Amino acid sequence: MTSRSGNRRKRDKTRSPRTTAKAAPPKARQAKKPTPNLEKSADTGSATRRLPRPDGVLPEEALPLILEVAGNADYALLDSGDGLKLERYGPYRVVRPEGQALWRPALPQSEWEAADAIFTGDTDEEGMGRWRFPKAALGETWPMKHDGINFLGRFTSFRHVGVFPEQATHWRHMAESIESAGRPVRVLNLFGYTGIASLVAARAGAEVTHVDASKKAVGWARENQLMAGLEDKPIRWIVEDAMKFVEREGRRGNQYDIILLDPPAFGRGPKGEVWQLFEGLPSMVAGCRDILSDKPLAMVLTAYSIRASFYAIHALMRERMAGMGGRVESGELIIREDETVGAGRAISTSLFSRWVAA
Repeated sequence: MTSRSGNRRKRDKTRSPRTTAKAAPPKARQAKKPTPNLEKSADTGSATRRLPRPDGVLPEEALPLILEVAGNADYALLDSGDGLKLERYGPYRVVRPEGQALWRPALPQSEWEAADAIFTGDTDEEGMGRWRFPKAALGETWPMKHDGINFLGRFTSFRHVGVFPEQATHWRHMAESIESAGRPVRVLNLFGYTGIASLVAARAGAEVTHVDASKKAVGWARENQLMAGLEDKPIRWIVEDAMKFVEREGRRGNQYDIILLDPPAFGRGPKGEVWQLFEGLPSMVAGCRDILSDKPLAMVLTAYSIRASFYAIHALMRERMAGMGGRVESGELIIREDETVGAGRAISTSLFSRWVAA
């Protein structure tokens, strides 16, 4: 995550990307957005991936792009190894599983034993039952910050803690785009979870629509809005299946300047709708392209826990954004160990692909 003050101006650390200069002609961005000719799946009722290929020149591309998050006062990856990671969230040290940590820990065992919370996963109990607290029993929530925005960290039964620090690079890019637009900006945050991205966008001056299928997650997000003191900011909180919401917004003619997509590999909507990433993502990206405004700023897709390369979602994003101009940037989000205490190794947390306007 970014620090609360001066570090906000630091640029993301990236590997030098390969770029191509396939610029669209001046009128390419005004190309008519294709209306997907979708078929319905008998199993899920959602649109399948039989979509017409959009016309128009493909956007420029930049890849691989490695966006890195380093430690700060709000969050740090302290050490990792033996399938685990040791993190600091605010005042607490937390140990959670990390399958990519194939190496040995660099810090002594005593540093790991000083953890305040350890995810064990040894029961099927909901809530905090899958956590162990070696020092003292902790509450379900605790106060956290991201770049000066207060919110609640939370010990969940599925090992998450209410925030994904690696997303900070996307949040910074989004906030800068909103602040520099010089006009009102509408942001759609799909699969919005506990709403940190929505709060970042609202603080930057955007009108935000936050959508998640989980009533509990949206409730947490609303709590975070109060915690952040941003209750006067224009945020619509919506509990709905993301695909159905996008389809309805298309029918209504509603449009957005920035769209964030952070879909799970598998999920269910509030009415039992089934989401499977590889089946639903092509239609989701096509639907989101269709509700971008006439002067869009960005569309950002992040994918976790999937057996695919970022090249796959890069090709999908670039194809769907044909005729829009701009550039598609794709790669990985990584978190680097705090080099002042650890070995400075990096853990890749997710794949991403984002389209940005020229």
